[in-house]
Amino acid sequence: MSACRPRTGQSHRRNAGRRGSRARRERNDEEQDKLVILTRCFDLLAWLVPKSETFPRAHRHTVVQRLVDSALDFQELLFRARKATGTTRRQRLQEADARLDQLRLYLRLAHHWHWLNDGQYEHVGRLVAELGRLLGGWVRQESERRSTPG
Repeated sequence: MSACRPRTGQSHRRNAGRRGSRARRERNDEEQDKLVILTRCFDLLAWLVPKSETFPRAHRHTVVQRLVDSALDFQELLFRARKATGTTRRQRLQEADARLDQLRLYLRLAHHWHWLNDGQYEHVGRLVAELGRLLGGWVRQESERRSTPG
């Protein structure tokens, strides 16, 4: 047998393992993106919860509690969306988007009342903006999946 020619069937076997690998890579990329948003949300909570303990005691059971609850609800909705499928997943993602809007409002109020200085507000604003971009990407991904026959 010539050294230049592959043995019969060898290239077929080599390519057989590659079939479906693109779809597998895409699923892995999607799962990795979901893990990124969960990690970033954890980072936000790890910063926000201790910081909220320095806010005025008189507001801890009202505005501060709602601020922290919005952030925790957002994280929980991401977990639920990750486990859900189809319409339920899209609903969870929409609910998560609403919670993120609430969180933005409460953070703006905290800055307005000087509970967060400019640097802290800028920092948390970057975290929340990144979460919004990641969430928007996930929502678009779900919309594309729904519109693509398969």
